Amino acid sequence: MASRRFVPTALALVFGSLSGLAYPRFDFWPVIFVSVAGMLWLFRDRSPRSALWLGFVAGQAFYVAQVYWLSQYLGPIPLFALSTLEAAIFSIGALALNLTWRLFESRNGWRGLVAPLALACVWSLREWVAISWPYGGFPWSRLAMSQSASPLANWAYLGGLPLLSLVVAAIGGYLLLVVERLLAKPEAAAAVASRAIGLAAPLAVILALLAVPLVVRPPVRDDAGSMRIAAVQGNANAGLFANPVAGSIFEKHLRASATIVQRSDDYKPEATPDLVVWPENAVDINPERDSATAVRVNDFVSTRLRAPLLFGTITQRGVDLFNSSVLWLPNRGEVARYDKQRPVPFAEFVPDRDFWYALAPDLIGLISHGYTFGTASGVMSVANHSVGVNICFEIAIDDLNNKLVTDGAQVLISQTNNSDFGHSDETYQQAAIARLRAIEFGRTVVNDSTVGVTAVFAADGSVMASIPAFRPGAIVADVPLSNAKTPAFFAGGYVALGANLVGIFLAAAGLAAMFRQRRKASAPQ
Repeated sequence: MASRRFVPTALALVFGSLSGLAYPRFDFWPVIFVSVAGMLWLFRDRSPRSALWLGFVAGQAFYVAQVYWLSQYLGPIPLFALSTLEAAIFSIGALALNLTWRLFESRNGWRGLVAPLALACVWSLREWVAISWPYGGFPWSRLAMSQSASPLANWAYLGGLPLLSLVVAAIGGYLLLVVERLLAKPEAAAAVASRAIGLAAPLAVILALLAVPLVVRPPVRDDAGSMRIAAVQGNANAGLFANPVAGSIFEKHLRASATIVQRSDDYKPEATPDLVVWPENAVDINPERDSATAVRVNDFVSTRLRAPLLFGTITQRGVDLFNSSVLWLPNRGEVARYDKQRPVPFAEFVPDRDFWYALAPDLIGLISHGYTFGTASGVMSVANHSVGVNICFEIAIDDLNNKLVTDGAQVLISQTNNSDFGHSDETYQQAAIARLRAIEFGRTVVNDSTVGVTAVFAADGSVMASIPAFRPGAIVADVPLSNAKTPAFFAGGYVALGANLVGIFLAAAGLAAMFRQRRKASAPQ
């Protein structure tokens, strides 16, 4: 009896943990289909209580395997607090999948072919809840993120990250269907023929889902001209609790910019970048409040760089602190500023502080102040072009990036500080999201980090230039600009809404089916 309980739990750990191999840096993306298929199989033909338990175990393994890097920030407690919350949502999702399976007890014929699509919609619903709730959600560990290095990434061009996740979940479901039909034991020649036909249909669907992104390839458009953009990585430990010498992070980015600074006797205006990007927190003394820093920034931009500089810093207005990106022009100074609209909960601010402080005073006490939410658009005008700016984890938030393109951004800039996560996979996962955003919106994306991967991704996802993690330097690329809108720009939100509505309907119908079965079983014969 004990073994019958232990084996499913062990398998939940295995299939959940297996997902971690599909995400950067491992990038063994086909394994995600095995992980999803295994979990779908586990949640089927179970009691609701068993489905909840197995979903919780699989969810813990699923998240810990992917975001273990969170433990490098404040230790294991925040990691397991987050994974437990997400596992609870995962558990409810497992119950919804279990209920949906009840609608497809007969898995032959058309029911068998429809079941994986139905289950994919329920998975999509669970994923949407996880990336949206609570406190803005945790927009990480989406199935779509596992496909940044795969041909399937082009699905993002057609319907954004929601469609890509839906496709991955569906392939996992069809893989399960193929395996089950392969393992079935026919007893007659007619059954053998029937099994062959039964195998051909799900295999054809899988091949079609794999083939579409090979045929539909995102174009690289330059209908709005081009810009020469330089991105600088200073290899500066700018972590929230690093406590470096004030101004040292600024100094490192000055030194890392040396290769794009022209000497006065060899100045060539045609070689000057249209924009130089420094990452989040690159200027660690607020030039708006410190005149000496403002003078140094202005001198560097006006006499040495001779180009607009976009840099991250912490600004203050009254008692409000902001995580900001500042645009500084030669001989003009600061002309624009973007304040981060979605500070990270439990890192950049503490929601419901009194409640959480009572539970973990030592940890919450480390976060002594919180950043105020910005409200202004991240689109700035540079050299008569529109540049869309987001800061750090904002690259993972769908609606913010869609809003940048809506507001006219012709190129996207993601300034980030990965210092808190050391040499872990976090920076590679974030760069993968930036690559998918480039494909999704048909825009070049410049991902610039303090210590992590710094790269320029073209609209087809190709890498135009890059700097390895923990290697200071600068890259320059002539990036195409575009005003065109991709199918994903128009369809992405509707894909998520449609899948969620279908998922809610299926889970509710499955719940009703379960109650009908129980009433029928308890009725007197």
